[in-house]
This record gives sequence, C-alpha cells and structure tokens, in this order.
Amino acid sequence: MSKNWSDIILKNTLHPKTVDEAVELLISILEDRHKMLLSILKEDELTDLHFGLGLSIRNGFGLHDADSKLLLRDCGSDNSDDASAVIIKALWTKLKRDDWESKNSPLVSQ
Repeated sequence: MSKNWSDIILKNTLHPKTVDEAVELLISILEDRHKMLLSILKEDELTDLHFGLGLSIRNGFGLHDADSKLLLRDCGSDNSDDASAVIIKALWTKLKRDDWESKNSPLVSQ
C-alpha cells in the first residue's frame, strides 16, 4: 500500500463519513504509482483489490466499528466488504474521470 497508510490509521481518529470524503482521503495518501496502477485497471478487475486495498479501507476507515454507520449508509450497505468495494469503485471512477492515467503516465513527454 502506501507508506503513509499506517500513519493515517494511527493518527486519524475521525473516519470519513461519506464516500466522497473517503475517496479524497485515499487520493491524498496513496502513492502516485498506486493511483496509476488503479487507474489502468478494468472495472471487472477491481474485485482483485478486495484483500489488499479493500482490507486497508475496512480497517483504516473503521468499517467494522459501530461509529461507521454514516459511511456504511452512504455506501448503501451495512456490510463492510460491500462498502469497501463501493469506495474502491468511486476512487477508480474519480481517477478515470480526472484522466489521472494519461496526466501522470511516464510515457507522456514532460
């Protein structure tokens, strides 16, 4: 994951309450190479992230905790696995919409 992820988990006592907040937090802590890798995935490959990024999201954002009800509700699920999948897809969608891949590709001339 990201070298910053463990710091966020330890220092962040307030978990995101919405999918948008979760996505913005992920964008701020993921390393560029992880955002690049995510942005080039096909939608049906997102399920491959369940035990890596998904697990980090579930643990880091406290999706198993009682105080995660607002984020779970915003994800449209009371299941932490499903909620992390919603967050991953929202992150992927934002990276695609913002054309992150082509803007940050090492193949694009500087």
